[in-house]
Amino acid sequence: MVDQKASICPSIVYRPLRPSDIGVLERIHCDLFPIRYESEFFLNAVSGRDIVSWGAVDCSRPDGRSDELIGFVTARIVLASDSEIGDMLRYDSSRTDQTLVYILTLGVVESYRNLGIATSLIQEVIKYGSSIPTCQAVYLHVIAYNDPAIHFYKKMSFKCVRRLSGFYYIQGQHYDSYLFVYYVNGGRSPCSPLDIVATVAAFVRSLFKLMVTRLWKNDEKASRWSKCKETSCLLTTQNKRILTSESNGCQCV
Repeated sequence: MVDQKASICPSIVYRPLRPSDIGVLERIHCDLFPIRYESEFFLNAVSGRDIVSWGAVDCSRPDGRSDELIGFVTARIVLASDSEIGDMLRYDSSRTDQTLVYILTLGVVESYRNLGIATSLIQEVIKYGSSIPTCQAVYLHVIAYNDPAIHFYKKMSFKCVRRLSGFYYIQGQHYDSYLFVYYVNGGRSPCSPLDIVATVAAFVRSLFKLMVTRLWKNDEKASRWSKCKETSCLLTTQNKRILTSESNGCQCV
């Protein structure tokens, strides 16, 4: 088990993983995760083949361990059209170059937790995704019982968009997972708050136009009715005058 004591004032540096990290990387994964990873995963992680990664080291550690991993994050670029969250994105499906960054693993050894290392590692991934013009979001899965991780990603402004039943199968048992998404480069969900505001604004405009039209029509009707009423009164008065003249035996010229 990797259980090194953290320095009183550690000097944390972040860098890409290297081939020399593979042994420590495997041990930390074994200590932290219930899932066992293939050797190919670690080889790809430290060599940059299909996986991008960052490691954290404590430069103030003694005994020649100043470049030994104390934390890491691994991720992969995937096509948006091939991802499981395609329906959670508002993007142009006709563009085949649009991508996502999928976080594979994130871990910090126990003695170095609560120092902001995990936060810095995730920020590296977000910065990386944001630097890719075609990238729409960074996303990941969290096993349903991992409350600290769920709280952490919510604090990092990731959105929990879906619960996947039986996503993990560990030691003969199925576990649900939560899907978290962090949108970058203008990417957003099909029903984002911006879309809701735009829809409400359009409805208000439409309602306002309808009210104005109805008021205008009512005014026009009232004007016509007023004219008709005046004409009716005039005719009635004239008829009365004619009748009165006739009754007196006089003619009106």
